[in-house]
Amino acid sequence: MQSAQELLERLYPGRRAALKIQILLDALSCFLENGIETTSIEMIRAKSDSSVGAIYHHFKNKEGIVATLFFAALDDQAARRDDYLEGTESLQDVLYAFIHSYIDWVSEQPEFAKFLISARFSVMQSEDQERLVQKNKLRNQKIFNEISNYAEAEFLKTIPHELLLSLVIGSTENYCRAWLSQRVHSNPKVYKDILAKAAWDSLQNLN
Repeated sequence: MQSAQELLERLYPGRRAALKIQILLDALSCFLENGIETTSIEMIRAKSDSSVGAIYHHFKNKEGIVATLFFAALDDQAARRDDYLEGTESLQDVLYAFIHSYIDWVSEQPEFAKFLISARFSVMQSEDQERLVQKNKLRNQKIFNEISNYAEAEFLKTIPHELLLSLVIGSTENYCRAWLSQRVHSNPKVYKDILAKAAWDSLQNLN
């Protein structure tokens, strides 16, 4: 959980956030071990050795904890992607940065990556649904704006956005999920250049 703690400390710096971070880390552990539906506030309280009052003060309810963890992961993943996109000079650079940032983040944050997969349904059924929808729209628009900066991307305009994302990230996402569920053993970083090249080649075949 060291990497998960570092992620939360980046988002919530300072000593005053220590209890909040500890509750989030212990909640994340409970969710991964027992499932989101099965985990109760009492289980989180017992693991974090905090009070129910402190938990409700910071997060209001269990759904608030789930949302805080979920959007913390999304924001950190987006920050990694933005870092990798800086300095790209071609459409191929952009695609490789997109694939590499996704793989590196999943490899370094396996607990949060697992949580993103398991918590998405819960968030979409909660009062934070619209927030997630808007975040996804902004993310996708940013990616497409980055792509459209290059004249060589003209041929991609005929491909629906929802399909284009699947073509680009589909194989990478599939392998990362297999690794997270221990169906494959090699870290995705081992194959990140192969996966990026496969995504690039698949787009070239559409040209």
